[in-house]
Amino acid sequence: MKMKLDNAFYVEPEGIAGGLALWWSSNVKLAILGEDRNFIDTSISIHGEEDWFGTFIYVPPYAEDKQKFWERLASIRKEANPKWCILGDFNIVASPSDKCGGLPFDYNSARWYYEFLDRTLLAEIQCKGGVYTWSNQRSDEATILEKLDRALSSLDWNYLFPSAIAIIDVEIASDHSPIILLTSGVMKKIRPDFKFESKWLVEEECSKVVKEEWKSNGNGTCKGSFRIKLRRTTVKLRNWNREKFGKNRDSANDVMNKIKQLQDEQLNAEEKQVLHDLKSRLLKI
Repeated sequence: MKMKLDNAFYVEPEGIAGGLALWWSSNVKLAILGEDRNFIDTSISIHGEEDWFGTFIYVPPYAEDKQKFWERLASIRKEANPKWCILGDFNIVASPSDKCGGLPFDYNSARWYYEFLDRTLLAEIQCKGGVYTWSNQRSDEATILEKLDRALSSLDWNYLFPSAIAIIDVEIASDHSPIILLTSGVMKKIRPDFKFESKWLVEEECSKVVKEEWKSNGNGTCKGSFRIKLRRTTVKLRNWNREKFGKNRDSANDVMNKIKQLQDEQLNAEEKQVLHDLKSRLLKI
């Protein structure tokens, strides 16, 4: 997978259990402070801003291990109220409203979680985009929906990023929905750099577009003409791509919006099947 991230850190699994991976780009100053099979603890500075602690977690799935995990996680910060943010799979349903279907709400697991919050003075970051972050991928009466993933922060971290929000995005190829933490609170749309798409090569029209646009801009004898030709051909390819493939992009957006509308609702059997079919359709697109 090419994610264009320059740095990586891994915690190897024990057998087939556990294991964590963390990637970050070169504009992030990140130091690994500690790790085990269930968390990676770091110090982070973005674009030279003030340092803060970031801990990325995968809480053990078994009840007998959860209490020990929360106790250990609470002990890694000695300061009274550090600039601390925790993000990941908490493997805990914090309240009855955070689940739909499946086994009854587990009050013991929730109690250990809230004891951790009381001890660390952390609170959940405002979350938008949905309620549930995990499903068992069933489309019948056996469907289970739960909120297992979240982001927590301390008061001092909130002072550093007062507009921060967490976004629950659409679950596609996983049983978990991705959590996107936005420290600025707003996702700005930035026009991407031009990239030549490999899918264009299977279209005969592509070479025609390039040849016609290149020839239409003269012989290239004047200073800077190559740059002008390249820029105009780039614009032509962008427009051709929009006309040729834009319909698929719009279709994908339509399907994602329909999934967002359905994935947090209390669904009947027919609606669960519709949601399952929409996810399959999105993968094909």
